[in-house]
Amino acid sequence: MEIVGAADRDPRVVGQDLGMLLGGAANGVVVSDPADLPAADLAIVATTSDLHGAAGVLLPLLERSYNVLSICEELAHPWQSHPDLARRLDDTAKAHGVTVLGSGANPGVLMDTLPLLLTALTQRVESVRIRRRTNMSRYGAILSKFGLGLTVREFATARSRGGVVGHHGFEQAIGALAAGLGWDLDSVDVGEVEPAVVTTSPRVGDHLRIEPGQIAAVTHAARGVLKGDVVIDLEITFGFFESADEVAAGDDYRIVGEEQVVDLRSSVGFDSFLSTVAAAVNASTAVVEARPGLLTMGDLPARSVAAKGERRAGRASLGATTSQD
Repeated sequence: MEIVGAADRDPRVVGQDLGMLLGGAANGVVVSDPADLPAADLAIVATTSDLHGAAGVLLPLLERSYNVLSICEELAHPWQSHPDLARRLDDTAKAHGVTVLGSGANPGVLMDTLPLLLTALTQRVESVRIRRRTNMSRYGAILSKFGLGLTVREFATARSRGGVVGHHGFEQAIGALAAGLGWDLDSVDVGEVEPAVVTTSPRVGDHLRIEPGQIAAVTHAARGVLKGDVVIDLEITFGFFESADEVAAGDDYRIVGEEQVVDLRSSVGFDSFLSTVAAAVNASTAVVEARPGLLTMGDLPARSVAAKGERRAGRASLGATTSQD
């Protein structure tokens, strides 16, 4: 793969040479309008979590016959949450013979594809329970939607005004799990994001410093209900963690089956920042090769989205051009 163009609304990078920004050779300038991008096999869209907002970029790219991969959480499985827009994206992609895919960590792999694979270890699933505690210290602008860095009073005020929304993607992750298991859910109930840790000492991330008395972690949860019972139970704690916190980074998966319970635990947890980047990079060639239409990560063969690092290293040793990840 070779990166041939980029569009960004940040005036600090528009007009600069893309290759030099990436630490390589000159490779064309960064444009402000996606309509000015050069022709290519694939466009990777990393803009917003809101599918309605992303659609204004996704649809024109599909109409120009780009295959499109996006880390927009609401694109991961939008058939139940955004049925009309999902159908439009699917129809547009098919009309132009290309594929559109939502990928990433939450949802995409960690909240839907991975637990679906774990369900293969039991013949009949009774419930799925996931607890993720993910370190957000690498992130920047996205932190504002979680309310990290606010006092408890500021958090309550911001949430009441719609300024704190928590995690995007619960509906899509639960929808993907339910579809894979053949469950027609009664409802998907998304709770309110809640403070989990108020720090007593400064905590410093790549783009945010959290002072004493400010919120360093929040918890957000959602439930999928079937015949009155909670059958999918998801909860994520997002924050800047320290070893003394009662809430520590880590991930727990529990699949309750009729003949056994499947538990997967990680005391460290999966890094959402790195996992999102990897999921997008590793799925990129699979999108180009997949059948036309709107697909989910669960529609792709596991082999097609496996890590590509060995192939990249092999090509580099032969002197071939490789992607600038």
